Amino acid sequence: MAGGMNKRGSGVPLGERRRSDRAAPAAAPARRTPTSPCPARHCWVGDPLDEEGEKRPGLLLEWRQSPDGWQGLVVYAARVRPGSWGLVQEWLPGSSLTPL
Repeated sequence: MAGGMNKRGSGVPLGERRRSDRAAPAAAPARRTPTSPCPARHCWVGDPLDEEGEKRPGLLLEWRQSPDGWQGLVVYAARVRPGSWGLVQEWLPGSSLTPL
């Protein structure tokens, strides 16, 4: 049984471990857990490119602060042509994004 019987660990549960040599990210309006190494988060896009008036599920990849406030880099599906959907990646104001 590999890995389960040896007591050489640090005593910290695997779910609570993280790399200590990484710099902490700047505070952003995102719900992150300290144990999650992946920055991507599910979100709702309130102002999609195709302007069909409905929220779309999206994947928030990154936050940045601009002079106008926080912006999120998001990937989501939008109708790019009649009858054809595609993926859109764009920076949107944080006010257009809500947690999923």
